[in-house]
Amino acid sequence: MQLFYNSDIKPTDATFIFDSNESKHIIKVLRKKNGDQLWITNGNGYLFEAKIIGDNLKKCEVELVSSKKTHPKSHWLHIAVAPTKMNDRFEWFLEKATEIGIDEITPIICVRSERKVLKLERMQRVLESAMKQSLQTYLPKLNEPISFSEFLEKPAAELQFIAHCEDTERHELKRRVAADKDVTILIGPEGDFSPEEIKNAMQKGYAPVAMGKTRLRTETAAIVACTIIATINNG
Repeated sequence: MQLFYNSDIKPTDATFIFDSNESKHIIKVLRKKNGDQLWITNGNGYLFEAKIIGDNLKKCEVELVSSKKTHPKSHWLHIAVAPTKMNDRFEWFLEKATEIGIDEITPIICVRSERKVLKLERMQRVLESAMKQSLQTYLPKLNEPISFSEFLEKPAAELQFIAHCEDTERHELKRRVAADKDVTILIGPEGDFSPEEIKNAMQKGYAPVAMGKTRLRTETAAIVACTIIATINNG
């Protein structure tokens, strides 16, 4: 099964026309023709079965045969993570986190952040590609970058954690998480959160956690967090 994505398609639509780029990909690259079946999602939980009725290179038109709404998960995972110095490592995190199961990502700019400018359009495409590849119908929400201090002022989930590397008391994340609970996790930059940032987060109710016995890179820690949450909720 190959999954296509377009945010504009609605369950009330009888037909839908793809833009020129997507039309060219469907008709010329994939060699689809009239009568062929397509599966499409709008990233909001809907899976559409469609049939090509106009195999035009610039305006591929489909008839919507059926639509099905996928039930959302019983929990919401929001990871606020400092962008890595190398773009490809952050994009790797976005791809794998989408495959594993993440609902929302907020890039946070910390005191020790080495990267403060992001290409959000490119990152959005990474999320869309990973969603299609893993045959999911919900597209993770990617927020605009925000300073760490500003993020702390926003409402958090029922369970909220900060993962850091300071030699202070921390509990294993897997021992603090419960199934069917919304979770917000803070992941710091390569140089870790500053002591002041950790203190401020704890004052806002974020519990300090560890991902294991070893020191992890930013993107690895974020993936481990996703895996732990997914395991507990799918176990």
